[in-house]
Amino acid sequence: MFSPHPCYNHVAMAYFIGIDGGGSKTECVLGDETRVLGRATTGSCKLQVVGEAAARGAIYEAMGKASAKGNVHPEQISGVCVGISGISRSDVASIVLRWIQEVVSGPVQVVGDNAIALEAAFSAGPGVLVISGTGSIAFGRDASGRTARAGGWGPAISDEGSGTWIGRNAVARVLRAADSGEQTSLRDAILQVWKEQSLEDLVTLANRVPPPDFATLFPIVMEQARAGDVTAAEILDSAGAELAELARHVIDRLWPTHDPAPVRITGGVLGGSEEVRRSFRQTLKVLSPNARISDDIVEPVLGALALARKQAAAAKA
Repeated sequence: MFSPHPCYNHVAMAYFIGIDGGGSKTECVLGDETRVLGRATTGSCKLQVVGEAAARGAIYEAMGKASAKGNVHPEQISGVCVGISGISRSDVASIVLRWIQEVVSGPVQVVGDNAIALEAAFSAGPGVLVISGTGSIAFGRDASGRTARAGGWGPAISDEGSGTWIGRNAVARVLRAADSGEQTSLRDAILQVWKEQSLEDLVTLANRVPPPDFATLFPIVMEQARAGDVTAAEILDSAGAELAELARHVIDRLWPTHDPAPVRITGGVLGGSEEVRRSFRQTLKVLSPNARISDDIVEPVLGALALARKQAAAAKA
């Protein structure tokens, strides 16, 4: 729980908190005006997945741990920015805002996770950010401030190239292989990780409502691809190509004259799989030769911290 602690330092300084509330984890950083002083990671705070009690607990735990590492009391915090997935649901922002305001007296802003990621990648400058973790989206901004997005419409109908998309495709390819009599090591690997005994059990689980967490299969697909399974390798290659398509759509809309378009990447899939990154780079270079792709992985939580600092600076101006 995020609460006062008697050993915290009470020196009069400005401290800020940035939070990245993703689909699978909550990351929090505490910093002063120039430095990062504490970090913490807890479970998911996505309300639609874990519910309000667990989401609130994950946020408070992350804030408490990061603040303890920086030896900072809640009353010293001058600003907080939370970037959270699922903010398109109208009440999510107001709920999270209320939680933070219960423990912090400074100004609080709640924005979409794409906003903090774009800030971390380009600050106020132009560029395209491709995010692939539990979900996926490509989001861009040109030099005039115009924005565009592609993908990110949810796991049931979109999120191409994401961990969830990879997991769904892995199950589908296993079943297709069974239909044709082909062999893939993915079958036994998926059955093992999901603790099922047969394909019939797998089919029942995959079609359950609500559905299982397909994103948990991403590490298995990556493991099998590196062990030489052709089907797993094809899935990762397809994921990279799908993400390149999303980036291409944003580039075409914001850079129609084919000027150089900065592109950066983030998320557990792009950050964790060289196979997906390689496919993404190769495909995007063909689709959008004007793309200027950076291999550095963006940390969205640092964008949340930067926005918290900017909000405080703007309030003083």
